[in-house]
Amino acid sequence: MPANHWRLCIAPMLDWTDRFDRYFLRLITRRARLYSEMVTTGALLRGDAARHLRFDAAEHPLALQLGGSEPAAMARCAKLAEQWGYDEVNINVGCPSDRVQRGSFGACLMARPQLVADCVAAMRDAVSIPVTVKTRIGIDRQDAYPPFADFIDAVAAAGCEVFIVHARKAWLDGLSPKENREIPPLRYDFVQRLKRERPELTIVVNGGLDDWRKVDEQLAAVDGAMLGRAAYQNPYLLAAADARLFGDPRPPRSRAQVLEDYLPFVEAQLAEGVPLGHISRHILGLFQGQPGARAWRRYISEHAHRPGAGTQVLREALARVI
Repeated sequence: MPANHWRLCIAPMLDWTDRFDRYFLRLITRRARLYSEMVTTGALLRGDAARHLRFDAAEHPLALQLGGSEPAAMARCAKLAEQWGYDEVNINVGCPSDRVQRGSFGACLMARPQLVADCVAAMRDAVSIPVTVKTRIGIDRQDAYPPFADFIDAVAAAGCEVFIVHARKAWLDGLSPKENREIPPLRYDFVQRLKRERPELTIVVNGGLDDWRKVDEQLAAVDGAMLGRAAYQNPYLLAAADARLFGDPRPPRSRAQVLEDYLPFVEAQLAEGVPLGHISRHILGLFQGQPGARAWRRYISEHAHRPGAGTQVLREALARVI
């Protein structure tokens, strides 16, 4: 697939990028590539797979991120992703949390490049959709570029052609996941060097990208940019993406129109028994930086969790902004 399929990606974020959030983001950007929350192989193979894999067709292009390290299980889950219609399956080699480490996946896999390569090979044998890897630039006291490049080379040799790189290393002991997103210094130079030296690979950079100036700087040197917290906390930032990065001439929806077009989806979820609060938490940032944003957030926060709350709560919140 062309590298520009990954020109702008929205990061997989646990408890954030669920199907309610992804449908909402798709109303703001038609072209950015969306990623699911990380789903473990155990949850898919021994749990309620449909609950984790369900999505709306409007969410395409959409990737499923998997957490696991057993090649056969990863291959089975990749096959499920393809059968459900995902456009990509991504391996988590970046999360440093204790829980993830206990499951022997996430960032700790950077110490086992051959195992990651084995997972990639097994998954590629099982599916025809792209198998990609999201990783860090290193772990613990690994500060040099060569070990990072060696890891990439080992996994690329198994057939992985797309790497999403969080441009920070991860401390597996001593820092929380939140601290691991903020304390280790950003080394964009590692990611840019990787692209220069391996031009055949599609390289996407992640970490610290919270405005278009920073995105533009990175896209001058790599194939794609992945936004995380900025896209969640200020989602309307993405309204400029389609024209800016993809040359899409269609005007974006206004904030009010995004909400109006979201309401039928919300009503359908409410009819299935989903509480409004599970959905509305994802749209609190819609008016970030705008007059009335605080009133919008407060009204939803105070009313969405009340018994029987419906879409009228969101309409009333909108009235307080406009």
